[in-house]
Amino acid sequence: MLLFRNSPYQHHVFLTSANSVVSGVYSASSSVTAYFNLKGINEDLQRRNTDLELEVLNLKRTIDFYREKEYADSVPVDSSLQRYSFITAHVINNTITKSHNYITLNKGTEDGLRPEMGVVDQNGVVGIVNVVGPHSARVISLLNPFLRLSCKVKGHNHVGSLVWQGNDYTYAILEELPRHAEFQNGDTIVTSGYSTVFPEGVPVGVVEEGMKEHDENFYALKVRLFTDFATLSTVRVIRDEMTDEINDLEKNTIQPTKKP
Repeated sequence: MLLFRNSPYQHHVFLTSANSVVSGVYSASSSVTAYFNLKGINEDLQRRNTDLELEVLNLKRTIDFYREKEYADSVPVDSSLQRYSFITAHVINNTITKSHNYITLNKGTEDGLRPEMGVVDQNGVVGIVNVVGPHSARVISLLNPFLRLSCKVKGHNHVGSLVWQGNDYTYAILEELPRHAEFQNGDTIVTSGYSTVFPEGVPVGVVEEGMKEHDENFYALKVRLFTDFATLSTVRVIRDEMTDEINDLEKNTIQPTKKP
């Protein structure tokens, strides 16, 4: 102590060494403290990340809502559809290569969907709602032999059944069209309106060629579909405000009036 106190040089060396030791101790202590604080810091970061993810999801929902509204407002509605309303939905699963194809939508009963509702996109018919859950629904695709759609040549009244043959997702066949029915290649095929599923006049496809059926009293038309099922994304489910009334009317038996 006398040596370090009386010798300026030794005193300087002592202070320098002491400062180095203290600095090392502080550094080690800081590292240990930081290590034990990592858990708290990590939890805080996780909370912040969770908050950010929730914010992103909420923003995405908002964007999707306005996109759906813009889509519904921008798609032109044929005059024949004015009595109907529409529910916009997104396709979350879709098959086109199977023998029986189905489509899954991200809307369900809580959004107003129910079985036997028609589904269209901006080009034409997509299918018919088959099974509905609270938040999702399964649609029988037009690319499914189980679905037979009542259609006609636009501008004419002769009705046939449109059915997919299972070969090509871009074509279907309009069967059972009377032999005397008039048509030309390039004519538009539309729904007949003979059900509450689709109103009359919804576009389906265009005639590619006519073919004779086994029964020569009928024609079959090869129809190129308007809907591109390979890129199906956003659709509209058709809600007929008169469905319940029409179904109730058809179920009731009208009793003949007795003569006095």
